[in-house]
Amino acid sequence: MTALLPCLFLGGFGVHNFYAGNTGKGIGQLVLTFFLCGLGGYIWALVDLIMICTDKFTDGQGRIIC
Repeated sequence: MTALLPCLFLGGFGVHNFYAGNTGKGIGQLVLTFFLCGLGGYIWALVDLIMICTDKFTDGQGRIIC
């Protein structure tokens, strides 16, 4: 639940990836958001949101975040 809320409200900026310890993914999503005027980052956030809801999203150490 704690990764779900940042993904919903600030997903385009990769906040949920930074929270989970996926710093590389967070920086990539942040850069993608700024270069594509938000579109790419929010599509990535939608995919991550689906992964969080289906228990497939992992943290920086590979553990599943429920």
